Amino acid sequence: MKEINGVVLKQMIISATNHLYNNYPEIDALNVFPVPDGDTGMNMNLTLSSGAKEIANRNDTDAYEIAKAFSKGLLMGARGNSGVITSQIFRGFSQALEGKKVIKPRDFADAWANGKEVAYKAVMRPVEGTMLTVIRESSQALSDKVRNDWTIKKCMSFLLKEARASLERTPDLLPVLKESGVVDSGGAGIVVILEGMESGLKGDVIQKSQATATDKTADKSALLTDVVATGEEFGYCTEFVLGLGPADQKRKFNEERFGNVLNAHGDSIVLVVDEEDQLVKVHIHTLNPGNILNYAQQFGEFKTIKIDNMTEQHHHLEEEKQLEKQELKDYAIISVASGAGVSELFKTYNVDYVVQGGQTMNPSTEDFIAAIEAVNAKHIFILPNNSNIVMSAKQACEVVEDIEEVNAQVIESKTIPQGLMAAMHFNPEVDPETNFEEMSEAMTTIKTGQVTYAIKDTTVEGIEVKKDQFMALNGKKIEYVSDDKFDTAIKLIEMMIDDLTSIVTVLIGEDVSKEDAEEIEEVLTEKYDEIEFDFFEGNQPVYSFIIGVE
Repeated sequence: MKEINGVVLKQMIISATNHLYNNYPEIDALNVFPVPDGDTGMNMNLTLSSGAKEIANRNDTDAYEIAKAFSKGLLMGARGNSGVITSQIFRGFSQALEGKKVIKPRDFADAWANGKEVAYKAVMRPVEGTMLTVIRESSQALSDKVRNDWTIKKCMSFLLKEARASLERTPDLLPVLKESGVVDSGGAGIVVILEGMESGLKGDVIQKSQATATDKTADKSALLTDVVATGEEFGYCTEFVLGLGPADQKRKFNEERFGNVLNAHGDSIVLVVDEEDQLVKVHIHTLNPGNILNYAQQFGEFKTIKIDNMTEQHHHLEEEKQLEKQELKDYAIISVASGAGVSELFKTYNVDYVVQGGQTMNPSTEDFIAAIEAVNAKHIFILPNNSNIVMSAKQACEVVEDIEEVNAQVIESKTIPQGLMAAMHFNPEVDPETNFEEMSEAMTTIKTGQVTYAIKDTTVEGIEVKKDQFMALNGKKIEYVSDDKFDTAIKLIEMMIDDLTSIVTVLIGEDVSKEDAEEIEEVLTEKYDEIEFDFFEGNQPVYSFIIGVE
């Protein structure tokens, strides 16, 4: 096969998307840091699925048209850093094919080489030993070796071989990978995508499994059911994490039966079962969330629950569309937050629009674009409040930069306290440049601490962590580990306070009772009577305590 057209490229993409879906739990298991987060595999899976939907009903024979449409879908659906980088790889891939109805061997090599270039440009400080390294080394090797008499199958096989070899070398470039005994998770995702593409090229399009392969390390399985939404019913977007109870106290959990119940009650279903941690993660659009929650509670207790009324959101959007467009505001601030209390706190500090998301659910580029359009302002500042969300926010700003009279900028807040500090320093009376500088400067004056639980046994920078222990994170560094969340929180605050500390803000997570919160407040205020302590019910998931020290 000396060349391929759009039909073949589409089947390669569909095969890759399905293969990634079948294997994303194994990719997630490679994540080094033991904090619950928006896992690499899941983010890449959701991103690729968005691209595949864009081409699902297209029958173009033109290779460039398929590549362009796929790239557009990836761009809008990109989540997390891994998703954005993946979208940028295929953005470059698509750009190199402009005007080409078929792809020949040299075109194929040039497309991947350009994908690498575009992806590297999108990352301010590229780190080697990551997915960037895998795409760089494999695409460079192909560019160096490809000949006009090669077939596309030979190109694909060679590219995959080099990607696998590069992936195996990632621990030599990143000590943290070597310490944990794993390869880079994003790089593994690239290899899985290339494997799926090669299979599709050979005519053996990989299908979605009803249950994904189980990894010996992660012992995870997942089930994804795609159901077409019916009529005008929107219902509730319902997400929860269920901790399975002891077999003698709760009904025995059966994944297949549970999945069938979900299928009968809704659509857009994601069901992930983590057998090792005894957790069930669910996302479903349903008209009756109460029925789902009542059924699920037979098997255990909820760790987190999040329900959004999509019908109300849809009606609100429709009403907005029907209203005459109001005069543009000069300024608006968009912030990412998770937890009702945290969201309300941001709104009291000048934020106009809160995008729901955070550590375990990274918003997509499209989510940010919708927020930018909703606030209707000339100058917009976005606060991502998470390092894994910055890139998708920036990508949204690039997409909308051609919109008349709209200037959207990302203030690179990496934590909730940084975002709050930046928002507090917004001044509607000064120009955008001054605001950007002062808000960016303000967020550097606050230190962030967080208390969360470990999702697996591991060792990070010499600190041994056991699953379910509580970790004190000072910035990004694990400072202390304990079986007691309150002991962990107090120790962390003690570590963060110094002679210059004047204010400590503590956001209380959804897993902390009011009585326990009052107890820790009493301990701290008695010990540090010269420091002002502000406690807020943040209701945030994942983090029992988020701490800002000024």
